[in-house]
Amino acid sequence: MHSQRFYTLTASCPDRAGIVAKVTGFIAEHGGWIFESNMHTEHEALRYFLRIEIRADSLPYQLDDLRARFAPIAQELNMDWKINDSAVKKRVVLMVSKQEHCLYDLLARWQSKELDIEIPCVISNHDTFRGFVEWHGIPFHHVPVTPDNKAAAYAEVQRIFDEVRGDTMVLARYMQIIPPELCAAYPGRIINIHHSFLPSFVGAKPYHQAYQRGVKLIGATCHYVTAELDQGPIIDQDVIRVDHSDSVEDMVRYGKDIEKAVLARGLRYHLEDRVLVHGNKTVVFR
Repeated sequence: MHSQRFYTLTASCPDRAGIVAKVTGFIAEHGGWIFESNMHTEHEALRYFLRIEIRADSLPYQLDDLRARFAPIAQELNMDWKINDSAVKKRVVLMVSKQEHCLYDLLARWQSKELDIEIPCVISNHDTFRGFVEWHGIPFHHVPVTPDNKAAAYAEVQRIFDEVRGDTMVLARYMQIIPPELCAAYPGRIINIHHSFLPSFVGAKPYHQAYQRGVKLIGATCHYVTAELDQGPIIDQDVIRVDHSDSVEDMVRYGKDIEKAVLARGLRYHLEDRVLVHGNKTVVFR
C-alpha cells in the first residue's frame, strides 16, 4: 500500500452495462487520480463488485462532499457502497482467552507499524495477559464469562467496544461463542481465526478431530462471525501438509504459525476495505 492519502470506494450492485463508465467518469470529471482499481462480476448472482483508490489531494473537496456528490450515482445504480479515508486509522479491539500466539503476533505487527491501526483496548475472559498488554500501554479489560453470567458479560463487552469507538473486533483465539445479539450488533465487523480449514472440523479441538480423521492437510480460516458457529463468510485460509507420523501436539504447533499468518492477512484485507461480503461469500481484492 502506498503512503499517500487516498479515499477507497467499495461497492456492489446488480450487474448492468455502463457501471465502470459511470463511476470512473464521475471521478475523472472532478479531476480524481485513481491509484488502484479492482472489479469483479459474480455471474450466477448477476452482481458487480468494485474497489477504487482515489488520490485524496487530486479532488477539490473533502470526504463528506465526495460522498454527497457520489450518492446520486450510487442510488441510480442501486449500490451498496462506502467511501473511507486512509488517513483515519481503524480502531481494532482485540479479544483473547489463554492462547497467546495470535495476540503476540498482532501486537508485534501493530508496534512495528506493519498494521497501522489504533488498539484502544484488549478484552479477555481471563486475566492471564494483563501485564503483557499493559506493558504495551494498552488498556486491558477482564470480563469473565461463565454459564450464569453470559448475558451480562457480553453486554459489558458491547459497552466497552462502543465506549472506545471500536471499528473492528478481532477474536485472537478468544475461545467463547459470541452470542447472536452481539453478532447482529456488528455485522461484518467481528473477525475470528478458526484453527481449522473450514468448513471441516468446526467447534472445539479441531486438531484433535483432524488427527482422528487422519487428514493430510491442516489449516486455519479467518472469517466474519455470525450467529451460526464457524459458518460466517470466509476472508482467508491457508494449509500445511502433515502425515501419519505427526501427533496432535505436532499439528497444534504447526497450526499456530498458520493461524498467525492467516489472521494477520485477513485482518489487513478487512482494514484496507478489500473484502466485499455477498451473502455467505466474499469477494477479496488482494
